[in-house]
Amino acid sequence: MASSAPSCSPFTRTVVSSMRKLYPEALADKSFDNTGLLLEAPFDPTKRRQRNSVLLTIDLTAAVAEEAIARRDSVVVAYHPIIFRGLKSITLSDPQQRTLLRLVQHGISVYSPHTAVDTVPGGMADWLCDVPKTAPTVAAANLLHQIPHKRSTIHPSPPASIPEGFESAGAGRLVVFNESQPLAHLIDHIGRGIGLPGGIPIALPQGKSVNDIRIRTVGMCPGSGAGVLLRNGTPLPHLLLTGEMSHHETLSATERGSVVIALSHSNSERGYLRAIMQLKLYHDLSRRWKRDREQGLRALQESSKQGGAAPAASYEDMYNDELLEVSVSDADRDPFGIMVYRG
Repeated sequence: MASSAPSCSPFTRTVVSSMRKLYPEALADKSFDNTGLLLEAPFDPTKRRQRNSVLLTIDLTAAVAEEAIARRDSVVVAYHPIIFRGLKSITLSDPQQRTLLRLVQHGISVYSPHTAVDTVPGGMADWLCDVPKTAPTVAAANLLHQIPHKRSTIHPSPPASIPEGFESAGAGRLVVFNESQPLAHLIDHIGRGIGLPGGIPIALPQGKSVNDIRIRTVGMCPGSGAGVLLRNGTPLPHLLLTGEMSHHETLSATERGSVVIALSHSNSERGYLRAIMQLKLYHDLSRRWKRDREQGLRALQESSKQGGAAPAASYEDMYNDELLEVSVSDADRDPFGIMVYRG
């Protein structure tokens, strides 16, 4: 059953197939991005196998890697690609490269979807839209009440790159409320939705206060949003909601009368993992792994009937394991925090 050519584990291959189905790599912005299977750890059937489990994270830090090693996960799905530019060497002297070497040593692969998650319908940009337009009600069921609005893609993906079923894909989202909303009202929703009790960085036009401003249009872009929201030819919304924007880009927007909310880069992204991706991946992966397990077990049985070499116990153990798990990292966090000055 085991091939002489090295490959990752069957479960890892199923995870990669599921991620490519949910977040097609064709939708990533290949002009700068690096997405896909970035680290393929060889499967060694003679060693104790990894669990059929996936760990989701925004950033693959040393702390997240140690968490995955301790959990014996098979795959880390890291939204941001840890390998972003060409590498001339992989050594233990570089902390990030050391993280990759640690993972491959323990049989853990790394997949990065990045901008494919941003652009896909129902992806991170759409999730960010849902933050300022929803708020918990007083009902015990904690249902969401939506502010009536229309939504569109700011920069649609090139038609040639859009797979069937993903026609509304593209960078950024524009929300147009049926009726203008008080900015203070939207800030409350954003704070609760993102989970930032310490406060929200906000830039206002000169001479305006939060209570003066009403918002009809909101441009959304997770991560670094200037390239999408301030692109030449793009109408400027009343509110720009993103992860980060430079000083001069922010001034350009506020001088033109718009409000900018910059949540700190990964704080505009992290909530999506638990709110959407975890369950979405689990459902698709469950279906695919059931199919792949059954095919793998049949192949093992057929090989045994034909007198082939006995498969390594790890293969049988993996295929007989019905359980799988998709978890969100507890170690992942934005590098910036809020400190209250005591002076």
